[in-house]
This record gives sequence, structure tokens and C-alpha cells, in this order.
Amino acid sequence: MNRFITSIPSPTISYIDLGPVRVHFYALLILIGIVLAVIIANNRLTKRGGESGIVLDIVLWAVPFGIVGGRFYHVVTHWNDYFATGADPMSVFRIWEGGLAIYGALLFGAVGALIGCRISGIRFLSFTDAVAPGILLAQAIGRWGNYFNNELFGTPTDLPWGLQIAKDNSAYPKGYPDSPEVFFHPTFIYESLWSLIGVVLLFVLDRKLQLRWGKLFALYLIYYSIGRILVESIRIDPSSVVLGLRTNIWSAIFGIIVGIAIIVVQTNRHPTVEISVYRPGRSAPIKPEVEADAVDSTVADTTSTEVDEVDSEVKPSA
Repeated sequence: MNRFITSIPSPTISYIDLGPVRVHFYALLILIGIVLAVIIANNRLTKRGGESGIVLDIVLWAVPFGIVGGRFYHVVTHWNDYFATGADPMSVFRIWEGGLAIYGALLFGAVGALIGCRISGIRFLSFTDAVAPGILLAQAIGRWGNYFNNELFGTPTDLPWGLQIAKDNSAYPKGYPDSPEVFFHPTFIYESLWSLIGVVLLFVLDRKLQLRWGKLFALYLIYYSIGRILVESIRIDPSSVVLGLRTNIWSAIFGIIVGIAIIVVQTNRHPTVEISVYRPGRSAPIKPEVEADAVDSTVADTTSTEVDEVDSEVKPSA
């Protein structure tokens, strides 16, 4: 079959203009992913006894921290792209052009989430368990932003779904043949599919095993990091290399180690089920209607008791 029929063409646009506002697909897809992750986390945490909407109090801290951390990690590991001779240092702030490292976002986002959890009274690990499937879904959606930015592809491939990269694209890898017959691995698709499968896996395992105390989040770290190692092994975009491995591979290895450590430690520390998603001394506020129902129930019980006592006094004994 003709490769040009089965291959994946690169998009020619990365944004649309809505009046005076320019909407970049990369930023839009990340935003959609964040919104869906919040909805999933709120639904899961509410079912486990959390107050509806309390997740927003946490993500208002986690999301800004995550964006800053993701950008910081990317810039540090791609230093020459921003500060080498001839580079534009101001491009550090143009996030819509791409460049949010997931592991940096996770690390800094966790700090923000910890602050939000402290303020709201939610257990930090309970929140991470609730949001874990949503994070994977957000990553699956966000990866398509790399497609519209024509970035993060892999080595040349003969597979039918190879990605076409325009030769005048600044991201076209140096040293590779300038030929229309050269196609590249669409690594963003591989990672997106891996993440989508992971979403289903997390939901199924959580339903069967009731993974709590941070163990579902730990499983997310392990699963995603394994896939990231596989994807990173065929990516050819510039990246810092330490001891022969790309920095993101080292980050993924660290993610697997952290995930395993959380499972081992939490299994030994908390062999019983998680009773509440709230920290000790905190609980969900009682809704007014619940309080009213409780009062009505108390009054009804009291009245019933009083009537029974009167009846026993009036009726003659047998």
C-alpha cells in the first residue's frame, strides 16, 4: 500500500483566531485535559465521602504549581533551546509553543496539591488516588497538542502509520535524509494510547482491589513511567543526556521506584481500609437539609417514646 495513503500527515496550523483572541490547540487541549481530570477527581472523592466541589480548592493550588514546574523542568533539560547563542530567552514564557514536562508538573503540582489539601482538610494521598485516572486522561489528551505543534516524534520508521514531517519544519531532525520517503514514529500517539489504556486499567483495578492510601497513585506512577521509558527510547528531539540516558528516562525510573516504595510502605503502614478522605480532626460539613432531617428524626423518636410511655400508663395491666 502506498505509504502516503496510510501515513499520518502533519497539521499545517496550530491555532485559530477568534476575533482578537488567538487560541493555540496545544493550550486548549491541555485545558480540556485539566477540566476532565478535575471532574473525575471530584466525582471519585465525593463518592468516598468528600464534600462536592472541594477538589476545586485543591486544584487551584495544584494546577498553577504544575504548570510552572512543568515549564521549569523542560527549560532546565533543554537549556540550549532558550539560552544558547542566537536563542530567544523570552521564549521561556511562550508555553503555548510547547514544552511542559510531565514529571516536573507532577513534582511541583504535588507541592501545590499538598498545600491545597492542608487547607481543605483532605488527606493528600486520598486526593492523589482520586485524581490519578484523571491525570492519565489529561496526559492522553494533551499529547495531541504536540501533534499540532509538529514536535516530539521518534526515529524513522517503515510502519504504515509513519508521521510525515515537512522538510521546512524547524523541528525536522538534523542529519536525517531530506527525502519525502522518510517517515517518523508518532510517539505522541503511542503515549496517548498507552495513557488511555492506563485509565481503563486504573478504574478496573481500583474497583476490584479498592486501592487506597496512595496506592492507586503509585500504580499510576509505575504504569505511566514504564510506557514513558519505551517512548523515550525512540524519541529524537533534543534532550539532556546523563550517563547515556535521556533525562526523562531517569525521571521515569525514579517514578517507578517512588511508586513501588509507596505501595510497600503504605501496605505495611495501613493494612486496613481507608475510613475517611479527611485528615484527623476534619470532616465534611453537615448540609442544612441533613441537619433538619436529623432534628426531625430526633423529634419524631422523642415523640414516639413519650406516646408509648403515656399509653403504658393509661392502659390497665393484664
